[in-house]
Amino acid sequence: MSPAVSGRAWGLYALMAVLWGIPYLFIKEAVDSISPAAIVAGRTLLGAAVLLPIALHRGALRPALRVWPWVLAFGAVEMAGPFLLLGHAEQTLPSGLTGLLVATVPLFAAGIALARGDRSVLSPARAVGLLVGFAGVVVIVAGPGLAVAEPAQALGAIGQVLLVALLYAIAPFIIATKLAHVPSLGTITLALLAVGIAYLPFALLTQHEMPTLRSGLSLIALGILCTALAFLGFFALIGEVGPVRAPLFTYVNPIVAIVLGVVLLGEALSTGLLVGFPLVIVGCWLAATGGRLRPRRPADGELPPIAAA
Repeated sequence: MSPAVSGRAWGLYALMAVLWGIPYLFIKEAVDSISPAAIVAGRTLLGAAVLLPIALHRGALRPALRVWPWVLAFGAVEMAGPFLLLGHAEQTLPSGLTGLLVATVPLFAAGIALARGDRSVLSPARAVGLLVGFAGVVVIVAGPGLAVAEPAQALGAIGQVLLVALLYAIAPFIIATKLAHVPSLGTITLALLAVGIAYLPFALLTQHEMPTLRSGLSLIALGILCTALAFLGFFALIGEVGPVRAPLFTYVNPIVAIVLGVVLLGEALSTGLLVGFPLVIVGCWLAATGGRLRPRRPADGELPPIAAA
């Protein structure tokens, strides 16, 4: 494929920057009257309902069913754990801060690659990126003006979001090593369906009130826009620019999350966030690309980090 990016690709980049930048806003609105477990069940079952007819039409489910244990493992790491943790964390944290902390996925991915023997992580630029990125996280967490009611509780929520980033960094390695030859649409659809069914009993046990209209609409948007449509858009983007260049939109996601949180929810911009934000973004870019304007090709069995929300 030509290095030039087509107009359709730019459109898909913009779409993905929004679709995976707005979930934090919708999660924040949904947890106002919906339990985290009910949010997970609702968004995954809605997403599966949209994708299932497409997956069946394309014959994508049968290959995924042949390796169902690994599909379930992927679903647990990419969806079941992160979606619940994000719901719990956003009961305490501002949505913009949550979106920014999730953007640390490339830092954790670089650490995982190093643990698996990828020595390229130790290149000067990528090593600097790791240090700068984690320094940005420290500034955000320990810096002045973190706008939360309970600082101690906030630290626990921040830990939950960083665990989400770690899980999102692990998921592509499962795809690369165990699900490389399975259609992505089949993997995603089966994983969403399995997670939704698994969480449904917990949703029924933990949801004790009638959701508000605003929370209900946010949950529907999470399931249809930020899950089903977002994954379809991501598959289309991979088809346009390849798996190496496709995740570049993730550097824009936290900007979308922070702006929406400030404009629509009235969230404060702390000094630590203003200082740490550029450090995190620059650090993640250096850690993922080594300072190259064009991302490097992944080694055998490696996929670039992908973070859904």
